[in-house]
Amino acid sequence: MNRVRLLHVTEFDYDGPVSESYNEVRLQPCDDEDQHCVGFRLRTQPTSSPTASRDYFGTWVHRFNVMARHRRLRVEAESVVMTQDPAVDVGRGETLAAVDRQRATLLDEHYDFLVPSTYVPVAGGIAPLLRAAEGASGETAAGFARALTTLVRDSFRYATGATRVHSTVHDVLAAGAGVCQDFAHLLIALARARGLPARYVSGYLIPADAQDGGNGIEQVIGGRASHAWADVFVPGAGWVGLDPTLGTTTSARHIRVAHGRDYGDVAPVRGVYRGQAGQRLSVNVLMRPAVDDDGCEHLSETIDPAPEPPSNALPQQQQ
Repeated sequence: MNRVRLLHVTEFDYDGPVSESYNEVRLQPCDDEDQHCVGFRLRTQPTSSPTASRDYFGTWVHRFNVMARHRRLRVEAESVVMTQDPAVDVGRGETLAAVDRQRATLLDEHYDFLVPSTYVPVAGGIAPLLRAAEGASGETAAGFARALTTLVRDSFRYATGATRVHSTVHDVLAAGAGVCQDFAHLLIALARARGLPARYVSGYLIPADAQDGGNGIEQVIGGRASHAWADVFVPGAGWVGLDPTLGTTTSARHIRVAHGRDYGDVAPVRGVYRGQAGQRLSVNVLMRPAVDDDGCEHLSETIDPAPEPPSNALPQQQQ
């Protein structure tokens, strides 16, 4: 079991005055059978009064407005979270043949996670990947899902800058590379094409300790930004978390924040403002172990976020 404290800081620097900034964020870790959010606090500079509600998929959404003129917006989301390894028994899953017989039922029960979506449209050129995954599946749905995970990791190169925040599965296939956001979308496309419901998950990855063999990819996706993976519904077992960036199932190291059809449903920060100014985005995540009595009452660390390339869009690409 892990107990960690997170500080996610997003800053927008404008090259001129702006006003009437309307924003929504999905930054509060969820509560489910494998995870408990002990505490959460959202602060903004300039100050605001956020309100909270759940969206269609059950994710906590905080909304806030900044009406005064300003040249910088800073959003600090602080959480304390407890996680444990998922308890799903994938060995109970159905065969692929049984999945084929259940297609109508699965479509009725999981429609949103089987039909094409904005970032996961119908994609050509995935037939070879589907055949390879099915050949390595052992003819089971769980085996197929796990095969997809390693197949995406081994067939595509992790490269920041190869894609952009609004890239779709088509762009990933064309580039042969991407980041965790892209790999999650590709795995979802492949699972849906085989008749398995799949959804996009945003969150964080607790980095492996360097002494335990932490690799470069984990240092990139764990220390500077949010992470993304996918859930695939395996009939007879349930939702199974799969991380195609690492090529593994999810574990207590994965902190869940939101899920939806694709990235469009879970963007960490989204908003609009009035003004002609351009903006520069910076985002960083600080993570440390939390002690037993550690809540969100005091902000014990500060971050100076490293700047990212200039951007005119508020959504952040998940690394």
